[in-house]
Amino acid sequence: MSDRELLKAELKKLSAKALQAKMDLHDLSEELPINWTSIMAVAQKAHDAYAELERKNHDLKALENS
Repeated sequence: MSDRELLKAELKKLSAKALQAKMDLHDLSEELPINWTSIMAVAQKAHDAYAELERKNHDLKALENS
C-alpha cells in the first residue's frame, strides 16, 4: 500500500473518530444541565479529534502536491 493510500485509510478512521466526538458533544449539550461537569472533557476530546483530522488532511495535501 502506498503512503497516500495509508494516509487516506487513516483519515477515514480519524473522520469517524471526529464524528463520534462531535455526536458526544451534541448529546451532552442536549442533556444539560445533567453532566455539566463533563463539558470540558468532552469538548477537549472533540477538539483533539478535529485537530488531528486537520493535521492529517494537511499531510495528505502536502503529499499530493509533492
